[in-house]
Amino acid sequence: MTRPPTAAQRRVIDAADPVTGRLRGTRAQLAALVERGLAFRHPRPPHDHYLTPAGHRVREAGNAGAGEPSGPAGQGAAATADGVFAARVGGEEEVPGAVGPARLREVRGAWQGLLELRRMTNADGATDRPCGWERSHLVQAAALALEAAGHRPAGPDGLGGYRVRATPQPDAVAVHEPDGAALRACAATLERAGWHVGEHAEPRTRDRYLLASPRKV
Repeated sequence: MTRPPTAAQRRVIDAADPVTGRLRGTRAQLAALVERGLAFRHPRPPHDHYLTPAGHRVREAGNAGAGEPSGPAGQGAAATADGVFAARVGGEEEVPGAVGPARLREVRGAWQGLLELRRMTNADGATDRPCGWERSHLVQAAALALEAAGHRPAGPDGLGGYRVRATPQPDAVAVHEPDGAALRACAATLERAGWHVGEHAEPRTRDRYLLASPRKV
């Protein structure tokens, strides 16, 4: 991409589905985004258009510039002020709509959207292992799998539920949960969602935690 997208194209990018990257716009707008490498046309009917990784980066950079709360690495907000969905990673402040039936519907919809993204972008159409988007958004992907399965995230004090955090390893996240049975339940959920999971202990405190990475095959 040699030139930034136009204002009209930016509106199309910003309105993309936050999980699948599905786009809606005029034929000309979508074709222009494809030409710039920011979108692709799915080969199967109904031939919808979706953001490429470069398109996702443009969208995320624009959201960050507009003041979307992101926090330190691995500590995103439950949902932004403009309604963009984000899975709860644990430890964030409660925000309106973060609990209750509406949130449950939102989480389930995001998980179904992620499964569809797997189907469309994994070479063999598999939905039982993570896709490229998940590998580039490890913390959010793992948190979505946990929240969609009904696990409870930790509150602002960091206690009483799971916490998903980035690690020095580029392909792994850490999942902390003070209750041993709940920690093992988190491991089972992530394994079903296509992650390799191992249980470890902190060297000094001996607290147990999970190290999870997306399965490739």
